Formats: sequence, structure tokens, C-alpha cells
Amino acid sequence: MIKMKVLKALQDCGVVAVVRGNTKEVGVKISEACIKGNVRAIEVTYTNKFANDIIRELAGIYDGHDDVVIGAGTVLDPETARLAILAGAKYIVSPSFNEETARLCNRYKVPYIPGVMTINEIVTAHENGVDVVKVFPGTAFGPGYIGAIKGPLPYASVMVTGGVNLENIDTWTNAGVDLVGIGGELNKLGEVGKFEEITSICNQYIEKFNQARGY
Repeated sequence: MIKMKVLKALQDCGVVAVVRGNTKEVGVKISEACIKGNVRAIEVTYTNKFANDIIRELAGIYDGHDDVVIGAGTVLDPETARLAILAGAKYIVSPSFNEETARLCNRYKVPYIPGVMTINEIVTAHENGVDVVKVFPGTAFGPGYIGAIKGPLPYASVMVTGGVNLENIDTWTNAGVDLVGIGGELNKLGEVGKFEEITSICNQYIEKFNQARGY
């Protein structure tokens, strides 16, 4: 899947499920429950030591499903990014910007979404081929910060993770975010086996996000 195709699939979905889990089985099941609930962008984080295995299994299950994009999160260095890409990750997410990781992702035509906090960091990321930046944690800034970014940088595509919930997703969307990341409640439910509830919640996120976008 080429870079622009992945970016379009992420944009079309709008909601990214940040999947942690403590085991491979739980990570896969949380992901499948999210996809069933129409959150088809999955970010498997490397806080789970089985992340490579989870990505590889999901990439195999959803091979040929262009509307489902499996990515990797909490990627701190280019070595981990390369492992994730080889396992089947279609995009890479980091809590901070790393120039070497950006270079590697550009080499493989894989979208890189780094965490940023300042205008200077966003400009640096753009200069290194980044198409989407992540404001993280969202709770540290609030929706008003999105307007502050898009004032001088109207072309910036912004994802917000940390602090997004069903009560405020419309506020974030109306503020101008392009993507939102969710995960805390989904992972907690997954650890106790409540996968049907995960699917239900994901459907609610998609419905509210699309309503705010006017879909």
C-alpha cells in the first residue's frame, strides 16, 4: 500500500485505536473488536513486547482490505520502525520526532506521525517529509491549540492523542483536528474480555466524529 493510499485511509477513518494489551492474544482481539466497530486504523504500540507478532498477524488477516490500516506506535528509533515495517506496519507513530526515523520511513514510503509540542517542531517535521503530526498529550493543550497551530500553518495535518473521549471528540473535530487517537478505555475493557463493548464504543466514536465532520 503506497504512502498516499495509507494517508487517505487514515483520513477517511479519522479515528485511530491505540492498542496496547499485555499479551499477543489480547492485542489481536482488541484490534479485531475495534475494526468490527468501524475504527479501521489500528496503532499497535511497542509497549507490548509482542507488538511485532500482533502487527504481523493483523497484517495477514486484513491483507487486501484497503480500508484497514495496521500501524505501529511508541516507536522511538529507526531500528524499531524497520522491524515494524517488515512485520507489516503501514504507518509509524512516535511520541516525539526523530530525524533518523523520518528518513527511514521516507525510504520505505511509509507515513511517519511524530509527537510534537511547538510550531518549531512541526516545521522541522514537515521539512523532514512528515505529512501528519501528533499533538500529544492533548490534555496538555486543549482544542484551542489546534487553531493556534493552523493559524500560521494552515496546511498542517494534525492528529490528537491523549484526552480524547466521547464527550469531547466533537469539540476536537470542530477545532480542526484531522485524526484522533483513542485507547485508554478500549485497552482496559480488552484486559477483562469485554470485546463486544469495545466494538460498541468504537461505533459511537465513528458516529460522533463523522457527525462533527458533517458526514
